[in-house]
Amino acid sequence: AMEDVSAKFVSQKISRTRWRPLPTAALQAPDVFATGSWDNEDNRISFWSVGDLGNTGLSGEYQGEPQLLCDIGHNGDVMDMQFLDQERLVVASSTGDVTVFRYHQNNHTLSTNQRWEKAHYHVDQDTSSSGAACTGVICNNPDIVSVGEDGRINLFRVDQKDAVRTIDNADSSTLHAVTFLRKTEILTVNSIGQLKIWDLRQQRNKPSQIFYLTSDRVPLQCVDRHPNQQHIVATGGQDGMLSIWDIRQGTMPVSLLNAHEAEMWEVHFHPSNPDHLFTCSEDGSLWHWDASTDITEKPSFLHQGGRSTSYISHNTINQSVVSAWLKNDPTKDRMEITNLIPNQTLSVNSLDVLGPCLVYGTDAEAIYVNRQLFA
Repeated sequence: AMEDVSAKFVSQKISRTRWRPLPTAALQAPDVFATGSWDNEDNRISFWSVGDLGNTGLSGEYQGEPQLLCDIGHNGDVMDMQFLDQERLVVASSTGDVTVFRYHQNNHTLSTNQRWEKAHYHVDQDTSSSGAACTGVICNNPDIVSVGEDGRINLFRVDQKDAVRTIDNADSSTLHAVTFLRKTEILTVNSIGQLKIWDLRQQRNKPSQIFYLTSDRVPLQCVDRHPNQQHIVATGGQDGMLSIWDIRQGTMPVSLLNAHEAEMWEVHFHPSNPDHLFTCSEDGSLWHWDASTDITEKPSFLHQGGRSTSYISHNTINQSVVSAWLKNDPTKDRMEITNLIPNQTLSVNSLDVLGPCLVYGTDAEAIYVNRQLFA
């Protein structure tokens, strides 16, 4: 199955990969993605094309590797990035800066559109401040939320110079990631295994709800919200576990699923096919979790090419709403898991899925594109 994947060696460790969004109602497959690097002397934001560029084989499949369209230097490690729209990319830096880069499609160049310097910072005894890593950003145009090592939450609005709102001591531990639940509500995960919901309409600087992973306080590294059912959230931990939460009920996860052997760096529901979920890890693996209902109807492509496919069942609490992720019959509740990278190498730091396409980046200084995810 690996022949579906094209690789590009880029001589920099890749910390983030993101598909450029398609115009609303577009039918074509995504053709441009962005990457950010880390742990290099000169970190960069790069835009790549996977357009066919005439490189199709006899059976029409794409054969070329991704082509660099443009790149621009970035100060510090790229900790996170999110597209605000088709032209603007918001980037979180280890220096504490949040920068908006603009992609000029007509001449394939990148420029700095806007920067909030030291949006995250530590204050020393002598009141001088040094940058604290901005660990996560999330966008809901025109709003941008950033979280950081300093436990601070910022709400920015694009084209406004100052933060619209800052919650200074939102958390006493590091905030690792953030997602929007709805327009006025965000959810953060932190380094002591907590999920917190923040209502941005309220002026008080306290979360409206707190959820706990377990008594172990395992750091949560990543979070994603189900695209259609806003109460379903997935998180990944330092221990490699995948947790599924129903934030309407209880303070504990609905399911805890044994997953990777090391930190889970990212978790993403497929945006248009959310019964499919993808996770990647420090252990060099990238898993496709398929919770769609009838496994017997599955096409057999999942079993080719020595991919390891395993079935697991997990216990869930009784649900009134039947989502694939909140099933109410544990005996029937089997999930298909496929490792999309059979030969594990270094850490897979980031992945993104859009339509039939998957892009991921690794510490092995390579980016990979699979354009036939559901072939």
